[in-house]
Amino acid sequence: MSANNVLKLPAGQGALWQHRLGLMLESTGEGVFGVDLAGNCVFINRAGAQMIGFAADEVMGRNMHALTHHSHADGTAYADSDCPIFNAFRNGLPCRVDAEVFWRRDGTAFPVEYSSYPILEGDTVHGAVITFVDITSRKLAADELQRAHDQLARANDELEQRVALRTEELSGALGQLRELSAYSEQVREEERTRIAREVHDELGSLLVALKMDVNWLHKRLGEQEGRSAEAAGDMRTQMRCKCQNMSRLIETAVDNVGRIITDLRPSILDHQGLWAALEWQAQEFVQSAELALAWRIDIPAGLQLPEPAAMAVFRIFQEMLSNVGRHAQASAIDIAIEVHEEVLELRVQDNGVGATRQALEAPTAYGVMGMRERARQLGGKLAIVSQPGQGSCLRLVIPLELA
Repeated sequence: MSANNVLKLPAGQGALWQHRLGLMLESTGEGVFGVDLAGNCVFINRAGAQMIGFAADEVMGRNMHALTHHSHADGTAYADSDCPIFNAFRNGLPCRVDAEVFWRRDGTAFPVEYSSYPILEGDTVHGAVITFVDITSRKLAADELQRAHDQLARANDELEQRVALRTEELSGALGQLRELSAYSEQVREEERTRIAREVHDELGSLLVALKMDVNWLHKRLGEQEGRSAEAAGDMRTQMRCKCQNMSRLIETAVDNVGRIITDLRPSILDHQGLWAALEWQAQEFVQSAELALAWRIDIPAGLQLPEPAAMAVFRIFQEMLSNVGRHAQASAIDIAIEVHEEVLELRVQDNGVGATRQALEAPTAYGVMGMRERARQLGGKLAIVSQPGQGSCLRLVIPLELA
């Protein structure tokens, strides 16, 4: 056994050693006691006795395991055959333990760190010396540190989960935005194709007909001088008919140009303002779709929205009506425009077949996505209430700065 692990006494000097050791033990703040081979206390310093709630003379001669080390922290019995303190002299096994408790006189326990080494006189084992300290504060600090670590770990886990969830949401939103952008581009391309077809098929054919008529007139005018008076008169009659036909073609071309321009941007929006444009669009829609219309508008006199906002509201309204026309199978539509508490509300309600929430929130519901995106750009929101068989209500709400 190493000299570092045992306390050796010079032969024949036990009494002197005990006296000097007693003086040293009383000067330390750590608890120190010694036990004989039966486990009974042969000495204890004042600090040790106070920590377990006794006076030093009350402890002398008592079995220290039964007195202060009889149970584990959970209250279960601690057999002395398992006690590391006793094993220091029974088996020559010095130890250092910081995961057990000592028990006080009042029945309460406190965590301790203790060391136990055999006491040798020569080669003879006389017992063991035990040093111990109350580590309650250390345990509390360690427990607090562990709780803080656990809380931090939980917070990190929650943060990682929230970041992962938010990343997934942003990824989904980005995917939807890309799909919406692609859909918008597709719609624009289809609109360009439609306009190009109308210009080619309608305006183009009208212009070709006008060109042919102009060529006909040019040719006939060049032949007038060679005609007789009667033939020239007949030709003038034909040319007047041709001019009338050309006039009708020109009127048709003007109407077509106006219609195309209106499709691109209704002139009524510039000339009469948003509210008149909305009513005009509603009337045009119900006439085309053969629906009954209930129209209500209640706004302060002179209220006008800035041009970008007015155009955005008009486009959202167009998409609302388009949804009714494509999906609702309705027979009547109720439109209300109101201003209250500096908020503009535009509501479109139909008595159609309605729709499920899943259909309205589907990734391919580009019309709904587009309306909501326009509403967000205005600082507002679009709410949709719909139930299968109970119609739908689309409600646009945007804030206003009323003068």
